[in-house]
Amino acid sequence: MVRPSGPLQGTVRAGGAKNSVLKLMAATLLAEGTHALSNVPDIVDVEIMADMLRALGASVARQPGGRLVVESPAADELVPEAPYELVDRMRASIVVLGPLLARCGRARVSMPGGDDFGGRPIDFHLGGLANMGARFTTAHGNVDGAVDSGAGRLVGSHVVLEYPSHTATDNLLMAAVLAKGTTVIENAAREPEVSDLAAYLTSMGARIRGAGTSHVEVEGVDELAPASHTVVPDRVVAATYLAAAGLCGGEVVVEDARIEHMTMLVRKLGAMGVRVEQRPAGVVATREGRLVSVDVATLPYPGVATDYKPFLVTMLTVADGVAIVTENLFAGRFRYIDELRRMGADVRTEGHHAVVRGVPRLSGAPVRATDIRAGAALVLAGLVAEGETVVSDAHHVDRGYEDLAASLGALGAQVQRR
Repeated sequence: MVRPSGPLQGTVRAGGAKNSVLKLMAATLLAEGTHALSNVPDIVDVEIMADMLRALGASVARQPGGRLVVESPAADELVPEAPYELVDRMRASIVVLGPLLARCGRARVSMPGGDDFGGRPIDFHLGGLANMGARFTTAHGNVDGAVDSGAGRLVGSHVVLEYPSHTATDNLLMAAVLAKGTTVIENAAREPEVSDLAAYLTSMGARIRGAGTSHVEVEGVDELAPASHTVVPDRVVAATYLAAAGLCGGEVVVEDARIEHMTMLVRKLGAMGVRVEQRPAGVVATREGRLVSVDVATLPYPGVATDYKPFLVTMLTVADGVAIVTENLFAGRFRYIDELRRMGADVRTEGHHAVVRGVPRLSGAPVRATDIRAGAALVLAGLVAEGETVVSDAHHVDRGYEDLAASLGALGAQVQRR
């Protein structure tokens, strides 16, 4: 339940990045022994991935202070089959495919589920892994893969991705580190979370060049060793709190955010009238006066991330002017617009475009979260809506935020979890 709030004030933490830690957890399958991850967020998706690792034969223990310890078994003790009930709950679990093929030479993974905002085929994953010597069959909702090699080992290859898919880049990177020879990934994703994964793999003994650029080279090694790693801060959670400051005014400090990971977002927020700057205490957002409308188009990193868009659209609903928002990455990611309309937003959609006309204030209403970021955006909308806003299906939000209500409450927002 959310009530309108005045200016926000205070300091919050973004915590570890969901879109990094899930891949880091999958990477523990690549080396037998004890792995330790720090700055791990206490979110539902981490628990799902922990259950996945346990189903595959690893042991996982959460320790105080955001530390996660994974004991990865020997290759012949791994169970290279990702069960449907877990893959269906989280689309990112497809990233166990690369490590299992690299370590075991075979894998069975159910077709992925996850957030309901349009199809995201795994063709890029399968095509790249096929270039490295894997062969796949699909039947009864499962993808079965096996290494087509006399040595039972993937072989380095030249892979050109049709689209810079984040999860495909991660999957191929993890597969390549144990492949025989050198793998080149062209048009690779450039997100900070890819660099974070590469840093972890390097600490395990992998040989990787170019992570964070569109051209990545991996020289395969025979064996990796377990390692410790601190998860990079979550730039999407940070963006949530920056957007909250933009909506409500005041001054919000995200103490662990990395402004260099959000360059285009910071530029858009600045154009809307939100000042975002790096200070010794962290990344600080302030706003004076009414928000100003700007056009937004989502693009692969370093462009405006599709995960930022629900927050930006929510800000635009109460901004001065008219904006055009274009979704270039995923079909169906305007499904939360109907919920904003229930709150009095003036938004029209057609295909991949939305036209947002700002109104002075939204109106509280019962609304439904359709995915993680849409749910968080509806909570933010409630902060500038007259009356009471109740967001149902809030379990989606728990997949990506430790305790959004408490964090916003610490800033002075009126948000309660029922």
